[in-house]
Amino acid sequence: MPKILIVDDEPDIAALISRYAQREGFEVSSVGDGSDAVDLCSKETFDIIIMDAMMPDMDGFTACRKIRETSDTPVLMLSARGTEYDKLFGFEVGVDDYVTKPFSPKELMARIKVIMRRSKASSPAKNNDRIVISQLEIDPLGHNVYACGEKLELTAKEYSVLLYLVKNKGIVLSRDQILNEVWGYDYFGDDRTVDWQIKLLRSKLGECRSYIHTIRGVGYKFEA
Repeated sequence: MPKILIVDDEPDIAALISRYAQREGFEVSSVGDGSDAVDLCSKETFDIIIMDAMMPDMDGFTACRKIRETSDTPVLMLSARGTEYDKLFGFEVGVDDYVTKPFSPKELMARIKVIMRRSKASSPAKNNDRIVISQLEIDPLGHNVYACGEKLELTAKEYSVLLYLVKNKGIVLSRDQILNEVWGYDYFGDDRTVDWQIKLLRSKLGECRSYIHTIRGVGYKFEA
C-alpha cells in the first residue's frame, strides 16, 4: 500500500485530502507543521508528500528544502498564492508540482498519480558511463553534474530536464516534448513549467548555461 504524508495546519483540508487518498488506496499519515514533517521523514519513508506552503512554525518551502537534504520523495506543494515567483521558488527548493488553492480533490488525486507513476518509472540509467560535453560532465549513476569542475546542486526535475536535453544534443525539443518526457503525458500543468525549470537550470550552470539555446516559438536545444 503506497504511503502518503499530508502536511497542513488546516484540519478541514487535511481531512478532505485524507478521505480522498484513502479511497485511492493510500496509507495516510498527517501532521500540522513543517517541522513535524521533517522529523517524521527522518524516521519513516513515504511515496509522496502533500505539503501546504504557509504554516505557522516552519513553512512548506523550508520543510521541503530540509527533506531534500536526505530524501528524493516527491513533494506536491499546496498554496493560496500562485504567482510565478512562488512557483519558481517552489521548484528551486525541490517541489515536484504546485497546486493553487482552492483546488479540486479529484484533480489533486490525478496529479498525485501522475507524479508517482513518473517516480516509479525513473530507473538507473542503462548506460552508466559519464557524459562529458565541453566543460559539462554528467554522472548518470550518481546523478551528479559538474560544470567547469564544480559539482552542482540540482533538484530532481532540473537534473531530468538537463539529462533529456543532453541525450538529444543538437535536436530542437518543444516544450510539450520536454513536459511529456519529464512530467508525463498526463501532466496537468502548462508549458511555462518548462520555462521556469530552464531558467533555474541556467542560473546554476554558470558558464555552461550558454549550452541551452532558446529556439523562439518552438522550445530548446542543447548544443555546446
